[in-house]
Amino acid sequence: MKRIVFILSGLFIGINVNAQTERPITTGVPFLLIASDARAAGMGDNGVATSPDAYSQQYNPAKYAFSTKKQGFAVSYTPYLTALVNDISLGQLNYFNRINERSAIGSSLRYFSLGEIQLTDDQGTALNIVKPNELALDLSYSLKLSEKYSMAVGARYIRSNLKVASGTVDASAASTFAVDVAGYYQSEEIAYSDFNGRWRGGFNLQNLGPKLSYDGNTGVENNANFLPSNLRIGGGFDFILDDYNKISANVEFAKLLVPTPQIPVPVDLNGDGDTLDAGENGVAQANADYKAIGWTSGVFKSFGDAPDGFSEELKEFTYAAGAEYWYQDSFALRLGYFHESEQKGKRKYFTLGAGFKYNVVTLDVSYLFSASKVPNPLENTLRFSLTFNFGDDYDQN
Repeated sequence: MKRIVFILSGLFIGINVNAQTERPITTGVPFLLIASDARAAGMGDNGVATSPDAYSQQYNPAKYAFSTKKQGFAVSYTPYLTALVNDISLGQLNYFNRINERSAIGSSLRYFSLGEIQLTDDQGTALNIVKPNELALDLSYSLKLSEKYSMAVGARYIRSNLKVASGTVDASAASTFAVDVAGYYQSEEIAYSDFNGRWRGGFNLQNLGPKLSYDGNTGVENNANFLPSNLRIGGGFDFILDDYNKISANVEFAKLLVPTPQIPVPVDLNGDGDTLDAGENGVAQANADYKAIGWTSGVFKSFGDAPDGFSEELKEFTYAAGAEYWYQDSFALRLGYFHESEQKGKRKYFTLGAGFKYNVVTLDVSYLFSASKVPNPLENTLRFSLTFNFGDDYDQN
């Protein structure tokens, strides 16, 4: 039986994948970019500059240094591709601890299960059942550099168990590591004429690390996949209307820090002056050149390598806008919108969400409506998150 590597970026996740797009960017382990918690999901996958919560590890761990609670524990569950199967899902566990007035630590475990897959031979005879999966284990440390600004560093271990044993080929999982560098700004509460307000801003350089190789050789760039290295940057504002009502508006931009696939250039391999001969279309060479790019140089190339120039580079940015309304800090309503260029994946969707807080427990739910002709794997799916905050309270200023 042959070795199988499931192409997740094309099968399961609507991250820059569509046969009719011009130059979509695909990566390994794209599950790292799925919004796993219902709060951010309810605001169009918006989280880099929203107020701190237990799930800040995925969007901006620097927010933990501004948490109003000493500790928090959270669990979330996201069904996936529910229109096709019922056993693919993403689960996540989070924990943070604000050590003191200036610093905090955070951690998370993400587990993406592809369910059970029945393998068969060339004659269709049923063989064994495999359960491919991927996971990421994170740790972060955040520190306030001033009363209004903090930074954080994070480390991530990534394991992708998608190989299937065949004869002498083992089924060992591919693994690598990555780091995050993040910053967060939160102003003091400012008095305006009819309300008080608070400004927020944040950025996160995510998943910076060596490419992932299923051949067991992380140094062999030609046989490895780029990680979904990503830049998030955004801002927000809290309208604090009174002691009972608060509205937050947020906007976020994101870009994959991964090289753009290049246009194949025909090569006259046999020297007959005709580049239309079989095997001379340049596709193989273009693919080889692309795979040979190292991950560090790939990050820098990603800002200026689009074949159509600056206009195409701009199309590689996605944007999300979201809003959140809280009443008495006990009930929340959320809405959001996410947009991606027609040439880079065509993801467009609206989201709705709600939150319910009682004492130390918060329950969040979200729902997604696709606004694109390309099906979204999370369309018509409810996402759930449960958070427990406990310990001393910290002043938000």
